[in-house]
Amino acid sequence: MVTPTPAAAPTPAASDTGLTPLEEELLRLAGSVPDPELPMVSLAELGVMRGLRLLGPGRVEVELTPTYTGCPALESMATDIERILHDHGVPEVAVRTVLSPPWTTDAISAEGRRKLAESGIAPPAPRDAAAGGGPVPVALAVRCPHCGSTETELLSRFSSTACKALRRCAACGEPFDHFKEL
Repeated sequence: MVTPTPAAAPTPAASDTGLTPLEEELLRLAGSVPDPELPMVSLAELGVMRGLRLLGPGRVEVELTPTYTGCPALESMATDIERILHDHGVPEVAVRTVLSPPWTTDAISAEGRRKLAESGIAPPAPRDAAAGGGPVPVALAVRCPHCGSTETELLSRFSSTACKALRRCAACGEPFDHFKEL
């Protein structure tokens, strides 16, 4: 466990990421915060953590990108990041919202997609790299997270959060959330 103190200075040696070992550890800690609306995935797995840097002894800035502009969970995410870093000895934490480049569902890690499916939420399909990351197709084949069928129907464009739609599987009859492709 890294416990920086106000007297701690950044470690001079940087890794391949360009971050110092202390910055990497603090980014790991901040990224381990569960998403407030999708608690089965961490902020790192959701892909909303953009960066972290030491501004000086005991001072850290975290960059966070919301899943969409106006996301109501952003304040909760920032508070949770501040809390975990304070708990690990960082007295001054600033969380800055970064809107450009915008977040897309491509930022969700493979582990995040697995956890969504395991929790009964159909993860968004990755954009086809061969298609150049163009627009999301109008007709989606959404796989049921319960039985695997792609025979599903849209019940509502919005579910418990604006980033999810409510669908039902024609094969098993189970309703489920689908994390929308962006």
